[in-house]
Amino acid sequence: MDHLQIGDFRLVWLNGGKILLDGGAMFGVVPKFMWSKRYPCNDLNQIKMRVDPILIQTDERNILIDTGMGSRKLDESQKRRMGLVEESTVEQSLRALGLTPQDIDYVLLTHLHNDHAAGLTRKKDDRYTAVFSEARHYVEATEWQEARHPNIRTRNTYLEENWQPVEKIVQTYNDRYEVLPGVDLIHTGGHSAGHAIVRIESKGEVAYHLSDILPTHAHRNPLWVMAYDDYPMDSIFAKEKWIQKAIEEEAWFVFYHDYFYRAIKWDLDGNIVGELKAPIES
Repeated sequence: MDHLQIGDFRLVWLNGGKILLDGGAMFGVVPKFMWSKRYPCNDLNQIKMRVDPILIQTDERNILIDTGMGSRKLDESQKRRMGLVEESTVEQSLRALGLTPQDIDYVLLTHLHNDHAAGLTRKKDDRYTAVFSEARHYVEATEWQEARHPNIRTRNTYLEENWQPVEKIVQTYNDRYEVLPGVDLIHTGGHSAGHAIVRIESKGEVAYHLSDILPTHAHRNPLWVMAYDDYPMDSIFAKEKWIQKAIEEEAWFVFYHDYFYRAIKWDLDGNIVGELKAPIES
């Protein structure tokens, strides 16, 4: 499994599944002739995306950022609609590291859309139960409210079977929350009302996980936002702020969705000065 060391923190990417999404939706109003030069698509205009949770390991704690697509939760019609081409094997990834879901201490949810929250639960005996049952789950307060009371636009991604089984182990926060020294959740909004990012710092090294306001390396331009964003202007303002700040800190950007890169460093001119490529399958 791919990994990146940030001071005393070890970041490991788990296999949360793979999806094909419409490239036009992923890049919004950006013309195809522009985005397709940076992120290729197939003949159906679909682009390959990963859905890979990031495990942060310390000597004492295991922290999971988002949870993948889950497994055995969708019927064939739902799989086609959501573009699912490979289900999650997060538990197998954990096993390869000598861990079980019960070894996860904290689950950090950047937001509760299905592709980030489906792995929270599994179906057992006709009911859904928490996968990471011993972990404290952190969700921004606005996001938690939105998920439990979805509107006509969001009700197909805020699924009750994802959040209801974990509501007793969810802790909400506002604006910013330090999970432990060096790991902070920061509310940005944009992609969803309660969307959050994760800042990681240890021994002078820094990484940012901007989640779905920077879903891939090709979205670096602050104006390149997704049609999926509920509040695109908030996404633009958040990207301007946090991408600039991260570059000034010489930080790594780590990705959940990018098919080609796990992590990237950019300089102020937009040049790649550090990279961790993802394994590409033929």
